[in-house]
Amino acid sequence: MTLCDTGPLVALIDGDDRFHASCIEALGRLPPRPLVTTWPCWVEAMYLLRRAGGLVAQEELWGFLDDGLVQLHESRPAEQTRIRELMRKYEDTPMDVADASLVAAAETLGLRQILTLDRHFYAYRIKDRTSFEIIP
Repeated sequence: MTLCDTGPLVALIDGDDRFHASCIEALGRLPPRPLVTTWPCWVEAMYLLRRAGGLVAQEELWGFLDDGLVQLHESRPAEQTRIRELMRKYEDTPMDVADASLVAAAETLGLRQILTLDRHFYAYRIKDRTSFEIIP
């Protein structure tokens, strides 16, 4: 499985997004397993897609769930505590709740590959100090 940040979720749907083509190409290179995202990223993507393409774009994102392209990761209380810790640790970056939720999910699920457009992930480290494998 590959983690997926907000930006690629939006870019895969919004044909006018400057990263649309690179995200489509990157998706084609990934193994045919679901992308995993978190609720904070999902909510951000829904908000941005509402502005970019309205309900039609949001419905396409819902379709990603229906088709099994995207899977939502549910955080547990310990993971929520970790999200808060990460936001404190990376305060100077700064780290928002969506990014922190992805780092915490990576730790919980044992993942390090992430589809993201966010350069901050080059600085973020998984709990054991492992860096992310960033796509595209």
